[in-house]
Amino acid sequence: MPQRTRTVFFVSDGTGITAEMLGHSLLTQFEGTDFTQVTLPFVDSVAKAEACIGQINEAGKRSTGRPVVFSTLVNAEVREAIRRADAFMLDFFEGFLDPLEAELGTRSTYTIGRSHSAMDQKQYRHRIDAVNFALAHDDGVSTQDFAKADAILIGVSRSGKTPTCLYLGLQFGVKAANYPLIPEDFDRMQLPQALEPYRTKLFGLSIAPERLSEIRCERRPNSHYADLENCRHEVKQAEFLMRREGVRWVNSTTKSIEEIASTILQEFKLERRGY
Repeated sequence: MPQRTRTVFFVSDGTGITAEMLGHSLLTQFEGTDFTQVTLPFVDSVAKAEACIGQINEAGKRSTGRPVVFSTLVNAEVREAIRRADAFMLDFFEGFLDPLEAELGTRSTYTIGRSHSAMDQKQYRHRIDAVNFALAHDDGVSTQDFAKADAILIGVSRSGKTPTCLYLGLQFGVKAANYPLIPEDFDRMQLPQALEPYRTKLFGLSIAPERLSEIRCERRPNSHYADLENCRHEVKQAEFLMRREGVRWVNSTTKSIEEIASTILQEFKLERRGY
């Protein structure tokens, strides 16, 4: 049976991030359909909405069914214009704002782009500072200011430490550093000396050796670093060391960055400083 194809549009008068997040959460529940996903941000006028309609309708001619549109448009005129597209429409703001207004007994501000902007300067500054912190303390380059870290990720090279730290910073304003475990640490079977004062901040990432070898081969093909047996040895030793030293850890092989980050937030009871 041929796989079904549908085109999905995320239409927003802001960045489109909210529409993407909500839409993706729903689409992941449907297997057997190939979704072509298109984001149309900053649709803040009727004229721009009209241009979107043409793009949406054209996509419908190439799919096995009419397009699906996830919308987070605030302006009522722009929303009405988009509705003229030949598509299945899901308007998140219309579906939730009206009931919330009734429950809260107050009107929404209907402000465009409010959920993903720099309007909240304190939260925005937290996020930027946290991203800069992750970059400055990546892969053990610097241990300066480790005392300011909310969490310090450890694990073998290429186990997912850097993207997790960046996600924690960008999404939640959490200051996360990372430090690699290397063969010398396994020979001593001790944590690196630089980490000793910060044991309570440590969180480990492990990974399946087969997956680790694949990732390392992309970086250094045909090397001892990427050799499967070496990867097996490093992972085994790293897990043994983390257990021995009482470091909490998770296997990142089948977990998304979002799942790992949420686990870290929960483990350390960290405050989310941004969304």
